[in-house]
Amino acid sequence: MRADRVFAYGAAAGLIGDLLLGDPRRGHPVAAFGRAAGAVERMLWRDHRGWGALHTAVCVGGAVGLGAVAQNVLRPSRTATVALTAAATWAVVGGTSLVREARVIGRALEAGDVEAARDRLPHLCGRDPQALDADGIARAVVESVAENTSDAVVGALVWGAVAGVPGLLGFRAVNTLDAMVGHRSVTYRRFGWASARLDDLAGWPGARLTAVLAALAGDSPRGAVRAWREDAPKHPSPNAGPVEASFAGALGVRLGGTLSYAGRVEHRPVLNRQGRAVATYDIERAVRLSRRVGLLALGVGVAARAFVKGRTA
Repeated sequence: MRADRVFAYGAAAGLIGDLLLGDPRRGHPVAAFGRAAGAVERMLWRDHRGWGALHTAVCVGGAVGLGAVAQNVLRPSRTATVALTAAATWAVVGGTSLVREARVIGRALEAGDVEAARDRLPHLCGRDPQALDADGIARAVVESVAENTSDAVVGALVWGAVAGVPGLLGFRAVNTLDAMVGHRSVTYRRFGWASARLDDLAGWPGARLTAVLAALAGDSPRGAVRAWREDAPKHPSPNAGPVEASFAGALGVRLGGTLSYAGRVEHRPVLNRQGRAVATYDIERAVRLSRRVGLLALGVGVAARAFVKGRTA
């Protein structure tokens, strides 16, 4: 079976598995990777960029190597290769969990239970929920849905299309390490530098594809492109900026502004200033846009892989 068809069948099956099953409550492969990465960190941690780079290389290299070995071992069997791709896709994408958490918070806000929404928000993002009212929670959810559409779905599919199972596992390893050590705390400012920079590089293509697809699939393609062009460069994140700006324009809402993380206040640029304030019902609109973007990303990945295969045949 051609490699492009293996990816097409396997990735589609993996996304269906995610849609039907979501993430398991126990024994998730990404959680197992996180425990392994934590063990490596305990052995290697030094307040030094070089040691952090070694930690990144060991953890990401291990994930990529595991994927390469498994893919090569199973290559003679078409069915096994498709199954491996499906299992890897299911393991690394998180679209259903993202949707579930966003909708739980949305339902709480619709019922007027702001406290329940605050209690649930940490399951989705790192904002300080006590600093947010209902509209602030809704805005945080929409921003998280936008950013995680790239991180949890599109980015993985991009690297899966490029490099198969090693690409899928490698991207999720990079993204997970960034969440673990890539933040600018006293402990990880130097040690996590390599993971944060690698995450920026690995996330670059997926973020741009997400922004393009959000513009195509949203209610206002022109507004999405305008917000992306005008406001994304002002955002401190090279990848979250295009994605959030495009979602803001596509949905016709304003994102960004003042944020609070564990008592630390950040003032970020407003994205799509011409839009209106986020309302609770925009959570469901963002979820639906995220779903459309994910499906389109699969189509783009399959088409790109088929095109490359055809050119090299």
